[in-house]
Amino acid sequence: MITDILKNKIMNDGTELLSLVIEAHGGIERWNQLKEADIHVQIGGFTWIYKGQPDLLNDIHYRAQLHHQYGNYYPFVSQDNLSVFETGRVAIETKGGELIEELLHPRASFAAHTRESKWSKLQLVYFASYAMWNYLTFPFNFTLPGFMLQEVEPWTENGESWRRLEVTFPDYLETHSKKQTFYYGEDGLLRRHDYNAVVLGGVPAAHYVYNHKDFSGIMIPTKRRVYSRKEDNSFSAEPVFITIDILDVKLK
Repeated sequence: MITDILKNKIMNDGTELLSLVIEAHGGIERWNQLKEADIHVQIGGFTWIYKGQPDLLNDIHYRAQLHHQYGNYYPFVSQDNLSVFETGRVAIETKGGELIEELLHPRASFAAHTRESKWSKLQLVYFASYAMWNYLTFPFNFTLPGFMLQEVEPWTENGESWRRLEVTFPDYLETHSKKQTFYYGEDGLLRRHDYNAVVLGGVPAAHYVYNHKDFSGIMIPTKRRVYSRKEDNSFSAEPVFITIDILDVKLK
């Protein structure tokens, strides 16, 4: 009976785990002092080739507002241009703000896509921008209105037991899927992140993170690898869907 009560509490309350995780990543007080991130990043993997847009993110900067969804990749396509990501819109503009190309309601543009469908540059901007914004703001954005959290049973991998937080996202944020699962080590730092990316046809993903470093008081993983997730919750080592290597982060 006691075991059942404890299990029920774990399965219904993510508050304690979230508190531990936020503290491990730098604390909410420090996070609220920061407004913007600028990262130097190398992004590769099979996805960009498969979607017909290779090499655009090989060595690039991403600048993001931390408390609302807005971001730019730069330079993008040419040295004089940058991408723009904001709620309901993506675009390519010059550094001076002159519009080159835009796509409104970008999520809707994927509606008729299959897993084999190719992407336009603006569709790549949408996916790569919302994804990076989320990666930079986890787990602090879980404190925003509308999030629902649930701690579920732990997962054992490589001799470690990882606590798991199932997160239901609010509709106003652009993200991979409505429900996602985050795995945390004993130190409270993120180890793995599972989701089914809607714009990729709902492919089950197992997203591993490594090499956390302290940037201005915030712990950020500098290496990410995304694989296909199997039915038994393990992953396929090949192909590597996405690779992300962060070379530097400036927070202000």
